[in-house]
Amino acid sequence: MYMRAAVLEEHAEPLSIEEVDAPEPAPNGAVVDVEACGVCRSDWHGWQGDWGWLGLETQPGQILGHEPAGRVIAVGDDVEQVSEGDHVAVPFNLGDGVCPQCQRGHSNTCENVMPLGFIEEAQGAFAEQLHVPVADHNLVKLPDGVSSVDMAGLGCRFMTSFHALAHRADIGAGDWVAIHGCGGVGLSAVHIADALGGNVVAVDLKDEKLEKAEELGAVETVNAEDVENVPGEVTSITDGGAGIAMDALGIETTSQNSVMSLGTRGQHIQVGLTTQDEQGMITLPSDAMVMSEIEFIGSLGMPPTRYDEIFRMVATGKLEPEAVVSETIGLEDVSDKLESMTDFETVGIPVIDNF
Repeated sequence: MYMRAAVLEEHAEPLSIEEVDAPEPAPNGAVVDVEACGVCRSDWHGWQGDWGWLGLETQPGQILGHEPAGRVIAVGDDVEQVSEGDHVAVPFNLGDGVCPQCQRGHSNTCENVMPLGFIEEAQGAFAEQLHVPVADHNLVKLPDGVSSVDMAGLGCRFMTSFHALAHRADIGAGDWVAIHGCGGVGLSAVHIADALGGNVVAVDLKDEKLEKAEELGAVETVNAEDVENVPGEVTSITDGGAGIAMDALGIETTSQNSVMSLGTRGQHIQVGLTTQDEQGMITLPSDAMVMSEIEFIGSLGMPPTRYDEIFRMVATGKLEPEAVVSETIGLEDVSDKLESMTDFETVGIPVIDNF
């Protein structure tokens, strides 16, 4: 049996739309019929061939895509909690379910993590079907009545921002929260920080993205091209510096701006991962961080056991993941979307819904 998939042949070159073997479930795995999948900047990193310093440089033949939602169509003999027909989302950081981190509820930092769409053993979701190992642990059942398109960003950008702000940071009512970079994860963070009671300052280079940030709850915006000193502008707006700031992009400038836009005892949340230019190494104002007791906090993904927190907020209308979805596209359009990300031209989350 075959399926259509967008396959990486060469870094930074158009993906090849091919007929490839459809997956069969491993004894502990499940096969998901992909109804929708977001196209993420992390896919762009994989398409570019970044992250070799993390051991994640994609190889020819890889199927990218790590923000899927769909229906289970087959399960392995050892699967107990997932059934055919279940409507599910899939976290991008697949855990083994048995390591100490997974057992403690931190499967987002599994000691044997399988990053969906970046390694041969975890082929991604730019395809009609997807195999998910350790299905009982890794699949998240979606609430009744939600669409796969609306939930497509949940496996990466939306839940990553939620974990960073709801679990790793310490947002109090009325705290100033500065979000540096308004791509998909940054816009998700704007919406989530607002829902959690923060006063959000959104920072980006493009007015279109800042306008979207205002729609999602930002009370102030800063166009970094229009000001000489971004941290100074944020400090002025917040009357002394933000309590929490996030680098949602992953370049040295945004990370430094995030740290320097904080007030005393502020918290910097690093979500964005770097490119070939930085290769994971950036300079930071360490003396200023010491003198002001600034916290530097890394945040990766979100344990699937805590998705119910998002779902409860969705049920009451406090969160609307679909508000960050910008457009739906076909599988053939993915290469163009990846190319447009090179110049930061996408707004919100493009979602494939036609395979």
